[in-house]
Amino acid sequence: MQKSATKAGALVLGLALATGVGFAKKHKQDTANRVVNGNVVQPGAIGQDRISREVRHELVTLPYYGVFDNLAYRVDGSTVTLVGQVTRPTLKDDAEKVVRNIEGVTRVNNQIQVLPLSPMDDQIRLAEYRAIYSQVGLDRYALQAVPPIHIIVNNGHVTLVGVVATQADKDMANVRANGVPGVFSVENDLQVENH
Repeated sequence: MQKSATKAGALVLGLALATGVGFAKKHKQDTANRVVNGNVVQPGAIGQDRISREVRHELVTLPYYGVFDNLAYRVDGSTVTLVGQVTRPTLKDDAEKVVRNIEGVTRVNNQIQVLPLSPMDDQIRLAEYRAIYSQVGLDRYALQAVPPIHIIVNNGHVTLVGVVATQADKDMANVRANGVPGVFSVENDLQVENH
């Protein structure tokens, strides 16, 4: 009985070692440079691109992510750094949780700032939203699931972030944001799409 158990153990060990050698060879091949569409791609670049796409998807589909929040990220290998500003502390935690669960992510550096609670800032947020998204020409942006012009208000200071179609839209959003009473300053960080 002991001899058959020993033989079975040796067989299992032999199979495990053979599988491990096969895995090591495959892993060594995976770390070599690859050619994709005629371009030499460094090891991990394909995985990093996939991680970047998945991080973006997970962040924009968070249930409480809205027009008054700004989430951005940077992918460096298997490390993801989250940045931006949010109005709810739970959104900061939720962003970290969903990114941490993405395959290939080994570390999440969460640098998202939670904006202070302020009734005055809440009033400014609503006034800015009405001023920007009720303007003819900018109203089309309000129809999207997550409108692309994000309004960040921190102690009376407004920052516009996101993407608009034209320079005229960027300028109009800036004019409308500056017209809201009670605002100390407006910083226009909107980007114009490249066509």
